[in-house]
Amino acid sequence: MLGYALLGLGLVVGLIGIATGSPLLMRVCYILLAAVGVARFITWGSVRWIGISRTTRARRAEVGGYCEEVFRLTNRGWLPKLWIEVRDESDLPGHRASRVVSTLPPGVMRTWTVRTMCVRRGQFTLGPVTLIGGDPLGLFQAVRHLDATQSFTVYPRTVPLDAVDLPTGYLTGGQVIRRRAQFATTNVRSVRAYQPGDALSRIHWPTTARRNQLFTKEFELDPIADFWIVLDLDRDVHVGEVPADGPDLADWVLRDELLPPTTEEYAVSAAASLARHFLDGGRSVGLVAYGQRRVVHRPDRGERQLHKILSSLAVLRATGRTGLSQVLSTENAEFTRHTTVVVITPAMTLRWTENARTLAMRGVRTLAVLVEPSTFGAAGSSLGIVAELAAMNVPTRLLKNGSDMAGELSGRL
Repeated sequence: MLGYALLGLGLVVGLIGIATGSPLLMRVCYILLAAVGVARFITWGSVRWIGISRTTRARRAEVGGYCEEVFRLTNRGWLPKLWIEVRDESDLPGHRASRVVSTLPPGVMRTWTVRTMCVRRGQFTLGPVTLIGGDPLGLFQAVRHLDATQSFTVYPRTVPLDAVDLPTGYLTGGQVIRRRAQFATTNVRSVRAYQPGDALSRIHWPTTARRNQLFTKEFELDPIADFWIVLDLDRDVHVGEVPADGPDLADWVLRDELLPPTTEEYAVSAAASLARHFLDGGRSVGLVAYGQRRVVHRPDRGERQLHKILSSLAVLRATGRTGLSQVLSTENAEFTRHTTVVVITPAMTLRWTENARTLAMRGVRTLAVLVEPSTFGAAGSSLGIVAELAAMNVPTRLLKNGSDMAGELSGRL
């Protein structure tokens, strides 16, 4: 460092002054040593008695949303801080939270807000932070590491869907679907007199107005059976590349395409959009995906199930070594009669269509969402799969690079 060089120079000048008996050289020596000593003391206190906090407004966001953090830097000591560099080491792409704060008097707090667009799904770490301080001449530097971190999850991008025309499995009636539900569903079973503690949202106003007395709706289990979303993450069938870190990383977020040009991202986004659509409609949804690991979420309802599925989709990657046909065979026991299985895949092999035929013989309905690989890179066409599925009366949705995902999944296109 420059400070140690200046210290060495002062000592050399002092030795020469002693040897020659020169008062001028001795004065220069004293000045240099005093400057080095003062600079070292200021540097020593520059990163001490400093408090820093970071507050995240939310611990998760969706691709295209924002991560917003508020930083607070406080001088808790009695010495003023001439300058402090706050170096953030977060791995969230594009998150530039580092700052240089100058002239921080004792007891004063400086605040700044960082708002970053989330351009890539995944599990990221906010922090740690490194504080760097020094003297006004830049002779010395002091470094202090703060290891505190917190996780931040970026969910895959979802698109709002209209009524999705799916092959739903209706139960045949009887006691199976005439059970009273303890939660609200889309089917009203009957009405009864209002009881203290009933939610106001369950009041049946037409009956209340007709009888001049409060009546509450009772619900029954939905006659539409569970939905299973099977996401194919076999690494051998996916094509396309995500843009590298840099200025172009957010281009696909700002353009109309909304998604990076990879079959993996389109498939994951389709799975997330369908899961949100069904769960928002009160349906019971499960997920099967073989990526870095086997992920199976059994069908359930509600906001908690949605966050569970989106959290898994945020980190799953197309690195699996299990083909779609084998996945369907392995999880075959999960798909009970009257279940609807939504298969999302860019695979062009016909092997998995035999699994769909077997499921149909057991009363399991199938919908295929095919991500057309030829529009993402050097790959063949999936028209053969479309023809085979059409012959089996399996509805098909075809997603292409840059296509309107909401329209394709809703069956409008």
